[in-house]
Amino acid sequence: MGFSFIHAADIHLDSPLRGLEQYDGAPAEKIRNATREAFVNLVDAAVSRKAAFVLLAGDLYDGDWKDYNTGLFFVSQMTILQQKNIPVFLIRGNHDAASQISKQLKLPSNVYELSSKKPETVLLENLNTAIHGQSYSTRAVTDNMALQYPPPIETYFNIGLLHTSASGREGHERYAPCSLRDLTACGYDYWALGHVHQREQLLEKPYILFPGNIQGRHIKETGSKGCSYVTVSDGEIESVEHIELDVLRWEMCEVDAGSEVGDIHALLEKARMVLESVFEKADGRFLAVRFKFTGVSVIHHQLLTETEHVINNLRALALEVSQGDIWIEKVKIETSGLTSLEELRSEHTPLAGILDYLREIQEDDTVISELLDEFTELQNTLPHELRQMERGVDYTNPFLLKQRFKEVEDVIITYLTKEESR
Repeated sequence: MGFSFIHAADIHLDSPLRGLEQYDGAPAEKIRNATREAFVNLVDAAVSRKAAFVLLAGDLYDGDWKDYNTGLFFVSQMTILQQKNIPVFLIRGNHDAASQISKQLKLPSNVYELSSKKPETVLLENLNTAIHGQSYSTRAVTDNMALQYPPPIETYFNIGLLHTSASGREGHERYAPCSLRDLTACGYDYWALGHVHQREQLLEKPYILFPGNIQGRHIKETGSKGCSYVTVSDGEIESVEHIELDVLRWEMCEVDAGSEVGDIHALLEKARMVLESVFEKADGRFLAVRFKFTGVSVIHHQLLTETEHVINNLRALALEVSQGDIWIEKVKIETSGLTSLEELRSEHTPLAGILDYLREIQEDDTVISELLDEFTELQNTLPHELRQMERGVDYTNPFLLKQRFKEVEDVIITYLTKEESR
């Protein structure tokens, strides 16, 4: 006997994507609707591939609904699966824990939510399959839930459904932590995990898998996003396939502005080739691209003084390459000049004196504290719309302020060396 099922997680329906309006030219509606469109793709995949059932391993929602539209959208999609006799088994994660969602809707009869009180087992007699799982009752679950999961049902294909950070993953809160040994000790054939947004197979026998989220929501969630399609034959896993579901893709494009790049035109040509490559790989999806320029560069100071020129030329390139299907999310200048700061300080020139003074300020906690007070007071006097343009800069953080001194040094060097060379 053979069957297939879909394992998805971290849908985050209608994720609000706060702060998006601060980005110049951001396609806000396209990005906000992406989670819904990706979920429609998930339902279409289940129908077209005749999946026996669908597993949702937590964080279906991003938090409490603003209104009932989010829940009604989910119900509408579940009704499509109901008409095709495809059941859905879900658990709640940290974002949609029982304590997090205040509004409720009656779900179609094909949708089954596993208990948040203790691990629960659902038997699919027609498929000789047992699904074990537990929802979060509260947002912050720090206990090792896997230790409480029941033993496998003999002669059945056993699946564990769990929202967990496993042994810990960078960028993810440590919820329901567990080890591979904890999971394998349960004796299940497949672990359908959720919480980690990057696809990752932890083990093959038994299969222990994070499918990743179905739609990237910001620049830290780059690359292909989707679900796992699992085929089972005679109680054994035959194949596990990644199905791409995302409708909008985020890409970080690093371009070396080093020795081969003699001017801005050459840099833009390198950027063009990068854009053409990532756009081709996106297979028709809308792209949100962040550029990062690195390397020891002869045009370092030019990049600092002509940043707006570079950004707008990149936007023009994006339009040319994609006819409007690439958005330049941000440009980060992380190059360095050919002349080191230490060399300039050793020359005993007026410029060296300024650089020494800036170094002294960075190391003087009293001066830093006074500057923070002044900047905070200045920020509070700005009109609301100008404060919004600051894009999350924290003027009360001394570490971030000290980081800014590097930028100040670069700008001073750029303008003073330009004057000296005239």
